[in-house]
Amino acid sequence: MPAGVDTGDRIRLAGEGEAGEMGGPPGDLYVQIRVKEHAIFTREDNDLYCEVPISITVAALGGELDVPTLDGKLKLKIPAGTQTGKMFRMRGKGIRPVRGGGLGDLICRVVVETPVNLTDDQKELFRRLDDTLAGGGSRHNPQSTGWLDGVKKFFEGLGF
Repeated sequence: MPAGVDTGDRIRLAGEGEAGEMGGPPGDLYVQIRVKEHAIFTREDNDLYCEVPISITVAALGGELDVPTLDGKLKLKIPAGTQTGKMFRMRGKGIRPVRGGGLGDLICRVVVETPVNLTDDQKELFRRLDDTLAGGGSRHNPQSTGWLDGVKKFFEGLGF
């Protein structure tokens, strides 16, 4: 299999088909490719995509993660204040096209993982953190503040 083949590609194997009529040479065999889905990566053309879960602490403070690539692991720097959905592009870490050309990219989409099964102490720490952030408004929560402003404008436009 040549590197870079994708679902829907056809490979021609010359002379590997059925024998020709009346002693003629064998025909060609065409193989239709269907690539099995991968547990981590999805593919779009020559680019690969993956979701990378990060802790709420790494999202807030920043950090480094090991990210899988087709060539092994690479370090991905996560800046402080990273939000769910942020995309990081790793150039040249995607698929090499079958017919030549440059490598595709690996695009990592960050998903901030909300902690579950918290102890009472951990819940209290989150409550205390929330109390300290509450007075900061858009300084600490720019997305929710902008969203709330949009909701207010929407209802004002309806005459409420």
